[in-house]
Amino acid sequence: MYFVLVMGPAGSGKSTLTAAISQWIEDHQMSAAKVNLDPAAEVLPYVPDVDVRRYVRTYDVMIKEGLGPNGALVASVDLLINHVAELVEEIYETRSNYVIVDMPGQLEIVAFRRIGPQLIRELTKGCRVASLFLTDARLVAQPASAFSILLLMLSTLYRMNVPLIPIVNKVDLVASKESLEKDPTMLEENIYLLKMLSDNYSCLEVGSLSYYIDTDISAGLCRILKQVIGDVIPVSAREFYGLDDLYAKIQQVLAGGEDYLTEEPSGVL
Repeated sequence: MYFVLVMGPAGSGKSTLTAAISQWIEDHQMSAAKVNLDPAAEVLPYVPDVDVRRYVRTYDVMIKEGLGPNGALVASVDLLINHVAELVEEIYETRSNYVIVDMPGQLEIVAFRRIGPQLIRELTKGCRVASLFLTDARLVAQPASAFSILLLMLSTLYRMNVPLIPIVNKVDLVASKESLEKDPTMLEENIYLLKMLSDNYSCLEVGSLSYYIDTDISAGLCRILKQVIGDVIPVSAREFYGLDDLYAKIQQVLAGGEDYLTEEPSGVL
């Protein structure tokens, strides 16, 4: 049983990708359990196999404790640690090859508080785990925002201590699926984050774009990010673009690149 954590900033398309990659896996004769780990979720584009809202709902916590939305969300995620045993039991009852975990909408609630990494460790104990870090293609189209998101990825990698696969989602908002299939390289010209990490792009150019940070520091950070972050997978969860490449990367991280046809059958751990 492999765990795949779907995380990223609010609005990056985590729930839509959870639905899409789960369907892709099932279309290829494997099983995928969809886990909603967001107690504040109101509407989901999939039917969860395991749903934390059975145990904790942010709205209920907000009413009961007299908290605002943000405080109630923090308290809700903290309360989930009391239900890990039930969640693990439900997950294993699915006997699935993959467990796709749709993480809370607010990344900092899980990644940058003590209880978040602990919750994930307890939930995935004894299993191989990979995380997908999503960002919106429009958000990282410009240099400043691309640099910021890459640093957020690096911070999340340190905090969660789980292999991280960087993904630029919603590329269909930059170019049509048809045009991308004809010329995938056009994304690099329209999405600065992809250009920045390309082997064809010099970190000295990144440094020259910095206004408030020393040029050498910016260039040095660029080189580190290229080395640590590596290849980014362009995806459109809505259009099912790039899911083959995404699955191949997941397999590389979790199973050393073994093809899905060699996967263990459902229920064998």
